[in-house]
Formats: sequence, C-alpha cells, structure tokens
Amino acid sequence: MTALFEYPEKAAFGKVLPKEKIYAHACPSHALRKQIVSQIGRIIWQYKLAPETINLAARSSITEIQIFDVILKTGELSEEVLRCIDKAIPFPIFYRLVFEERIKIASAYKRPSDADSAKWVVDGYFESDWQPADGERSALPVALDLTGLYEQMLRQLMPLPPRSGESLKAHVERMGQVRCKQLECLKMEAHLQKEKQFNRKVEINAQLRTIRNEMEALSR
Repeated sequence: MTALFEYPEKAAFGKVLPKEKIYAHACPSHALRKQIVSQIGRIIWQYKLAPETINLAARSSITEIQIFDVILKTGELSEEVLRCIDKAIPFPIFYRLVFEERIKIASAYKRPSDADSAKWVVDGYFESDWQPADGERSALPVALDLTGLYEQMLRQLMPLPPRSGESLKAHVERMGQVRCKQLECLKMEAHLQKEKQFNRKVEINAQLRTIRNEMEALSR
C-alpha cells in the first residue's frame, strides 16, 4: 500500500500556513524555531476532509481530517517539528512530505486527552517510504464516518496489520511496544559487540533471545 490518496476537489483548501501561526499557537523554543526554518520551505494546508467536503458524518472525536503538504529544504524532518505543528492544529493531520520530486506520508495517532478533551494527545509517528511525487494515487478507503476513514488511513502507515478486532488505540500501543523492543535489541547488540567476558556474552545472548521472542509475539 502506498498511502497516497486521491482527494476530492471539493475538499481542496490550498492555503499556505504561515509559520508564524504555528509559533503563536505552539510556542516553540528558539531552537525548535530554528529547526522549522532550516528544514521547512512552505506548509500548504492542501485538503480538509469534513462532513461538508466529503459527505461523511463526524462522530466521536474526529470532526475533520487535515492534509498538509510540507515542502522540505532537505530530505529530513525531525519528529519535534511535526509535533510542534500538531500541537498548533487541533485536528488529526496527514503530512505529505515533499522533497526533490519525491513524497512520503507521515502521521501520528492523535486523539483528545482522556483527562481534558480540549487537549490533544499525539502518539508516535508512522510514515511511508519515499515514492515518486507523481506516483499512482488510490481512492480514499470506504468508510461510514470520519472516524472510520481516519482509522483506515492511519493503519495504512502502520508496519504491522491489526489483530482481529483490535482497536486503533490498542494497535498503536502494540506498535509502540514493538518499537521499544527494537531499541532494546539494538542497545543489547551494541553491548554484546563490546563485551569481552565469555560469561557475560552468554547472559546477554540469553536476554537478546527473550526480547526477540517478545517482539515476535507482539508482531503477530
């Protein structure tokens, strides 16, 4: 799956989002502002998926889904920059990152806080591979409402499929656990490379097997 979609013309918004608007709402640090300036050329609020633009009802917490084109100055964009934009805009956002005729999609699971529905929680980001910017687009997934559409769009970016009956929140949490296990493996493998004592190597290998087994179980 490419996660590149063809959006209806009625949903087109096509307005440049000034960086000052993000600064005003997200209050980034001076260092983060420098990152935004150095990494991003322009941000275009390209599409707004809402009941009046795609004829899907707004139920639960998802009343609109935004599609932003982010024109990059380099091929890199830090997660802190994406979080800053998400902090400024109180809707789920799918980012189309564009650099030198290539494009990739990035988005985080975004939901209202359980403690304060006026605040949004942004979990880890998922992204597609780089693809040709003029590559083939798919039709939007068939859904009954905006919440269902959001879930299907986000799942297309997630590296592992959902389990039977698994909610989007549970799916995202499981992907977070897999990421944590992957980081544990990398650290332990680096430790193993440096370890000189045979007995310690045996212990580390045993711990590695345990973590890999846990990761495999989470991946099924």
